[in-house]
Amino acid sequence: MKHIDESRLESDLEYRFGYLIEFVGFGEADIAAIHGAAPHLAPRVEALVDAVYEKLFLYDATKRHFVPKQHGYEGAPPADLASLTLDHEQIKFRKQHLSSYLVRLVTHPYDPKMVAYLDMVGKIHTAKAGNPEVVVPLVQMNALMGFVSDALLQTILSLGLDREAEVRTLRAFNKLLWLQNDLLARHHLSAA
Repeated sequence: MKHIDESRLESDLEYRFGYLIEFVGFGEADIAAIHGAAPHLAPRVEALVDAVYEKLFLYDATKRHFVPKQHGYEGAPPADLASLTLDHEQIKFRKQHLSSYLVRLVTHPYDPKMVAYLDMVGKIHTAKAGNPEVVVPLVQMNALMGFVSDALLQTILSLGLDREAEVRTLRAFNKLLWLQNDLLARHHLSAA
C-alpha cells in the first residue's frame, strides 16, 4: 500500500496532481490521444465555444457572471444582464479565453506549467484571482463542466475515428476533465 500525505495534497499542487494522475491512470498514452485529437478538434473549437456560451446564456445564474468587468478585459462591461448579448465585446473576449483553453488542452505538454495553468482555471473563478467580484459558485462550475464534457465527448464521437482511437480519445478526455474538475473544486472548497 502506497502512503499518501493527505495534508500535502492540499498544499502542494504538483504532489496533488501526481497523485490524481496516478490514481485515475492518466499517462503518456492519454496525452498522446489528446494531442492526436488536435487536428480533428481544431476546426470544431469555435462551434463548441459557441454552444457553451449559448448554454450559459440560458440561465440567469450563469449569465450573471459575465456582467461585471472580466479580468484582463479592457473595454466597457455591459450595463446589465438584460443588455448582455452573445456578441458583446466582453463575451467575445471570454470566448477567446475558452478557445485558447481548449487549444491548450490538445497542444501543450502536461508539465508543471500546464498543471499551474489548469489550477489557475479553477482559481480564476473564485475571489482568489482575477476580478474578486466574479465568483462562480461550485454548482455552476459543475454544471458547466458537465456540459463541456458532454459536448466534447459528442464532438469526439462525430470525428469518425476508428473504434480503437475513438475509445482511447474518449477515455483520455474523460480522465483529463475529472482532473480539471478537481482543480476547480479545490479552490471553491477551500474558500468555503
